[in-house]
Amino acid sequence: MSNLRIGNGFDIHRLVPDRELRLGGVHIPFELGLEGHSDGDALIHAIIDALLGAASLGDIGIFFPPGETAIKGIKSPVMLAKVLELLSEKSYKIVNVDTVVICEKPQLSGHYPAIRQTLADLLKLDIECVSVKAKTAEKLGDIGAGKAIAAQAVALLEAQ
Repeated sequence: MSNLRIGNGFDIHRLVPDRELRLGGVHIPFELGLEGHSDGDALIHAIIDALLGAASLGDIGIFFPPGETAIKGIKSPVMLAKVLELLSEKSYKIVNVDTVVICEKPQLSGHYPAIRQTLADLLKLDIECVSVKAKTAEKLGDIGAGKAIAAQAVALLEAQ
């Protein structure tokens, strides 16, 4: 069996008023934020699912059930740290992470450096091992109508 494992993750959250918009652990100035049981950081949630998938450990809902009142409002970086502990216990090392955020607004390109650096720090990776991109939905569906933001991630793990 190969010692390299790949996983992919996806998350989507509705945009709502009176919430802070956080993507990749970074505050993004915007009039709407992402709804969620946690802070709603769809980018970190997609990364978590990619990491868990690569390690065949299931998905984010197994470890952070959305109805569990004890974790209501949990910060996504805290969730990610717990997943990194699980990977360490299973002797997995992250090789790299590639992500894409899908949204009409806000414009994210000016935030790429901060998001990449924050994710690299959270993942304990060199910044060159973290990719962040954004795409629009070409005005299609809820994302295209500015009602939601989605994120996809691919993670490569190496068994130690």
